[in-house]
Amino acid sequence: MSRIAVVDLGTNTTRLLVADVEQGRVRELDRHSEVTRLGEGVDSSGRLGEAAVVRVLAAVSDYRARMDELGAERRVGVATSAVRDSANGDELLARLRDDFGIEARAITGDEEARLTFLGATSGRAADGQVLVLDIGGGSTEFVVGDPGSEPSFHVSTGAGSVRQTERHIADDPPPPDQVADVAEEVREIIESDVPADVRRQVLHGIAVAGTATSLAAIDQKLDPYDPEKVDGYQLELGACEQMLALLAELPLDRRRRLPGLHPDRAPTIVAGAVILVEAMRACGLEVMETSEADILHGVALSESVANSGK
Repeated sequence: MSRIAVVDLGTNTTRLLVADVEQGRVRELDRHSEVTRLGEGVDSSGRLGEAAVVRVLAAVSDYRARMDELGAERRVGVATSAVRDSANGDELLARLRDDFGIEARAITGDEEARLTFLGATSGRAADGQVLVLDIGGGSTEFVVGDPGSEPSFHVSTGAGSVRQTERHIADDPPPPDQVADVAEEVREIIESDVPADVRRQVLHGIAVAGTATSLAAIDQKLDPYDPEKVDGYQLELGACEQMLALLAELPLDRRRRLPGLHPDRAPTIVAGAVILVEAMRACGLEVMETSEADILHGVALSESVANSGK
């Protein structure tokens, strides 16, 4: 058994998992998430902003204390779209190594997809082709395959809740034409990046990360958020469409107070919901299962296997 701490530097959130890994199973000891908006402005400037970096470092400082308290033997980190797309991402990774002893690396979209699929499908019975959908702030991963095997298809697309919000949503609440612009671009991205024959093969869907889990919590009116009720929840397409319509009608201050939605996710949840709805439509899915297990679990499993072979 190995105890590992994993930090995920996402475009919108910085997350921590501390877990024991034994015989291909991940047992969570601590999990935490902070909306740090690392990717704020990266789409237009090509660089991580100073204020965003400060927010991330503050979150990681707290995470390092949690790691130490739980006695994590290994501390690793992965950085996704915002760091990949920025000219100064390596500087942040160096700070994590030098200041906190966290060996973090920027991973490709392909590796992000593989690790997310591993985490989301671990321990799941193989019962046909599964789509794992990971909606992030700067990218969305579509990963298709049989549980327990390497994915047969994966792509990291340019659809993201932060990216499309910055590109298309300028008013509060967003008028229908701005929401429609998000939907049109997302549809074009999916049709271009995910072949039709791949979409037709999908029998089941698993949605991970903050957009999907937030919608599962909103649908259940969870206050406070309860991960046990979110994990495995069946999100129906019709319910997602209704929640999207509601979210788009509410001004930001009212979205922040919506039961089940973390206030810091309110600015980008409309675009995130559009991505989820368009992905379900494109793949012919009436239901998607939400999962609390995602890339954090995939990294923990992958690192455990790699370390055992040394």
